[in-house]
Amino acid sequence: MLLSLAQWLQGLSPELSYFRVFQYITLRAVMAAVTALLIGLLAGPFVIRKLAELKIGQPVRGYAMQSHLSKNGTPTMGGVLILLAITVSTLLWADLSNRFVWIVLAVMLGFGAIGWVDDWRKVVRKDPEGMRSREKYFWQSVIGLLAALYLVFSISENSNGRVVELFINWVRSGFDVSLPPKAGLLLPFFKEVSYPLGVIGFMVLTYLVIVGSSNAVNLTDGLDGLAIMPVVMVGASLGVFAYVTGSAAYSKYLLFPHIPGSGELLIFCSAMAGAGLAFLWFNTHPAQVFMGDVGALALGGALGAIAIIVRQEIVLAIMGGIFVVEALSVMLQVVWFKYTRRRWGEGRRLLRMAPLHHHFEEGGWKETQVVVRFWIITMLLCLVGLTTLKLR
Repeated sequence: MLLSLAQWLQGLSPELSYFRVFQYITLRAVMAAVTALLIGLLAGPFVIRKLAELKIGQPVRGYAMQSHLSKNGTPTMGGVLILLAITVSTLLWADLSNRFVWIVLAVMLGFGAIGWVDDWRKVVRKDPEGMRSREKYFWQSVIGLLAALYLVFSISENSNGRVVELFINWVRSGFDVSLPPKAGLLLPFFKEVSYPLGVIGFMVLTYLVIVGSSNAVNLTDGLDGLAIMPVVMVGASLGVFAYVTGSAAYSKYLLFPHIPGSGELLIFCSAMAGAGLAFLWFNTHPAQVFMGDVGALALGGALGAIAIIVRQEIVLAIMGGIFVVEALSVMLQVVWFKYTRRRWGEGRRLLRMAPLHHHFEEGGWKETQVVVRFWIITMLLCLVGLTTLKLR
């Protein structure tokens, strides 16, 4: 919005040419982060107070750890604050003609709506389980597949007109059309290695990354500050990849695919970082508010969508290793429990408690120890991910 205003002012008089500075993505990225941070910090107390007045408190499951029972009733759905800060900041500082900005916003708000319904049922119905898994996965799948259908063609072409044309050609060809190498699966640490996926393969990968990332972040959000700081670090790192792939010069120099328009996602990633840090101000132990599913599902989905656009799905798995391990810990725990119950008539556990962060708590780690150590691991993984920019 402000970019369009600056361009309009430039056209009024040559003396206003200094507004050209708003065309620089790096400046707008910094301003987006600051704007989201200020929105979060200023609106935070008001949002928390309103949530408390509406008695939107987090219900704690009966089988939860004893140390967590004191958190029962803490205001939840604080993710609304994060989404508000990101959305307003992005709309202010991003190029609103950029199609990638809109698709990431749509994915984030779509998953946020699913999380909002889930949290609302937990609060109104006093049901700690909230939305049932089948219903939640259905709506996640709808959004994930729609995003995949758009992204498979938008990454291959440079304009929405060409996207529609490519889609029509795909249908007319009997759902068989070749995609450029940049739409393939890129391997980190290798120069120009791209495995062709095809339209269906690309859509399946996109679906798995977006939905999987959304649920992985949601599973990680179990301790004060545990999920939001890794989201900030991974999101900021993806912003660097967006800047590189969106630049013809940098992408050529670093042997990355050039995806016109993807650089504008740096604005979104910066807004995510600023909003996340603002939320951490209130979410640090002991938390004044929880983000709830409305925040966790939305942020995870947004990270997945950005990774798809900048073609860094594997790097996302590396940098978001904590999210991956947390999700795997739950899946392995459930599978092993069901297998042993069927095999020996008694369910056994691989971990003391899942997700993984509870396993360490049960082992004697304090909540703050788990959180900070997971932050440190994420920081190291993000550095590993960023080395793929040059080590190829």
